[in-house]
Amino acid sequence: MKSSFWLPGLFLALLALSVAQEHENPIKVDVEVVNVFCTVHDQKGALVRDLKQADFKLFEDNRPQEIRYFAQETNLPLTVAILVDVSGSVHWFIQEEKGAVATFLQQVLRPDDRALLVGFSSTIVLWQDLTHSTTQLSEGLQRLRSVPFKGLPPLGFPMPSTLLYDAVEQTAIGKMKPLSGRKVLIVISDGLDNGSRAHMDSVIQAVEATNTTVYGVCFESGFSGCSFLKEMSDPTGGRTFHVKKMRIDKIFETIEDEMRSQYALGYVSTNREHDGTFRKLQVKVTPKTLKVAARKGYYAEKP
Repeated sequence: MKSSFWLPGLFLALLALSVAQEHENPIKVDVEVVNVFCTVHDQKGALVRDLKQADFKLFEDNRPQEIRYFAQETNLPLTVAILVDVSGSVHWFIQEEKGAVATFLQQVLRPDDRALLVGFSSTIVLWQDLTHSTTQLSEGLQRLRSVPFKGLPPLGFPMPSTLLYDAVEQTAIGKMKPLSGRKVLIVISDGLDNGSRAHMDSVIQAVEATNTTVYGVCFESGFSGCSFLKEMSDPTGGRTFHVKKMRIDKIFETIEDEMRSQYALGYVSTNREHDGTFRKLQVKVTPKTLKVAARKGYYAEKP
């Protein structure tokens, strides 16, 4: 299914029509519970999958919190949003690497999982809405096409744009926010934005507010924006990979392993004010040589 959205407001309105069915998150027992998903690596970068609740400590604004709920997130339902830059600067990816994305989706998605596919350049296109079907997702990938850059426009005409920030913000708010459970957003791009109404700060706030883990898959295009993808992904507990340093199929294998090796921590904050402020989070594990990747905070939503 393909849909084009020229205006952010229209995009959000149409996205909202498809969020009636939510995943259930077993550890979210009431509205007061704060869920924190994290992965743990050892000094060599290998995933650590055998930790217990007692190995974790959790702090909110430097105050220790009681971890009431704990699970190893290898089987909980997962929602995956894949955003692909189809602008001229990365058009070569579209034809060469769609197979790697299709293989990733076939391997990572289980019957209770869902995914969607968005392409963005000067417009934002929903190539496939949320679906359990890997067949529909593969068909959406085959329809995905690039918008090549054909040189500078005539004087007085708008410059070509790449609405990276708008695509991330609108997908996070319109698709991911209404859902509970584990949520991952993968951005495949050179990281350069041109023409978005959204700014980096609002994009980071959007993904943090929806408890969505962001992974960046960055292609160098001559004007590296990989640092922008890193700024977007790191605060969420995700990270950004450079295609020049790692083959894309290996990147997706790594993302798959991390998504299936998460820990879920649930706690009720000692700060009971719902004032809309940002609360800093910190997760620590023992032994101290292990490295934890988790979101850096959340917003205490007003009632």
